[in-house]
Amino acid sequence: MDPSIHLGTAGVAESYRAFGEREARGVSAVYAEWAAGVSEDASVADLLADLPPGKRQPNLVFAAARWHGAHGTYDDLRTTLLGRWPEVRSTILARATQTNEAGRCAVLLPFLAELPQPLALLEVGASAGLCLLPDRYSYRYDDGTRLDPDDGPSDVVLPCTLGAGARAPGRLPEVVWRAGIDLAPVDVHDDDACAWLETLVWPEHTERRRRLRAALDVARRDPPRVVPGDLLDALPALAAEAPAGATLVVLHSAVLAYLDAPARSAFVAAVGALPGHWISNEGPQVLPSTAGLASGADGRGFVVAVDGVPRGYADPHGSTLAGLGG
Repeated sequence: MDPSIHLGTAGVAESYRAFGEREARGVSAVYAEWAAGVSEDASVADLLADLPPGKRQPNLVFAAARWHGAHGTYDDLRTTLLGRWPEVRSTILARATQTNEAGRCAVLLPFLAELPQPLALLEVGASAGLCLLPDRYSYRYDDGTRLDPDDGPSDVVLPCTLGAGARAPGRLPEVVWRAGIDLAPVDVHDDDACAWLETLVWPEHTERRRRLRAALDVARRDPPRVVPGDLLDALPALAAEAPAGATLVVLHSAVLAYLDAPARSAFVAAVGALPGHWISNEGPQVLPSTAGLASGADGRGFVVAVDGVPRGYADPHGSTLAGLGG
C-alpha cells in the first residue's frame, strides 16, 4: 500500500492511476477499470477533489458507490457518482475503510506461534476484531500442515501457500487476553455495520466475502473487545491492561498507510517503548525499516516484520507467505 494513495496527498488522477496499476491490476478487473476511468475523467476527478484528502481513497469511494448501486463497467460507476453524488458523498464522509480480513491471520500465525506463550494480543486498527481471533480459525498450509482449534475444525478455514524461506507454524498460539483499538469499532451484532464490511470486499472476491461472514459468526459467539479511540492515545493504557505472565503482542495489518508520516513515526516510538513484541503487516513503503524492500515477486504485497525486523513477504489478503529471499 502506498500511503500517498490512501492519504490523498497526491492528485486524484495520479492517485487513482497508481491504485489501478499497483493494487487493483490482476486482483480486481472492476476496480482496475474504475481506477483507470477516474484517472482520465476530469469531471469525476474534480468531484472527488472536493472531498477531504483522507476521504478520496479509492477503496472508500468505490465501496460507497457500490453501496448506492454501482456495479460492472466504469460508465455505471460514473453514472452513480454524478447522478447520486449527495448520497454517495454522505456515505463517504460517514464511513471508513475498515476491511477486516481474517485471512491475514494465516501469515501472522507463524510469527505468533514462535513467541513465548501464552499471548496477550493487542490490535491497532482492529475494526470488528476478526484478526484478534487467530486461535479460533483453522489453517491449511500447502506443505500439508493442518491446524484446528482444540474444540475441532472452525467454520473459518484459512488456506496459505508457503514460498521459499517460509515455514508453517507447528501449533496455534495460546491467547489468554485480547483487545483492539479502532476509531470506530464495528459491532459484530450490527447488521448495517457488517454489511458495510462486506461492501469493502472487492467485487470479484466471492470467497473473501464468504470467509468474512463466517468469521463474523465466530466473533459473535464471544466478541473481542475493541475500544474506540486514536491508536496513539489509547495504546499505552490498553497495553497496561495485559495480564502479567502473558507476552504482549501489538499487531496490525494494512493500518499505518492511513496515518501521515509524523503519526507513523510517533506510533513506532510508542510501540517500541512497550514490553513484549510488535508484529506489523504493511506495505513496504509504510515503515522506515521496510522502505528499502520491494513488494514481493509480483511487485505488490505486504512485508511482515517482527519488532521492526522484516521477516517475510505476504499477500495483502493472507493467501501466500514467503521469506524475504522467496
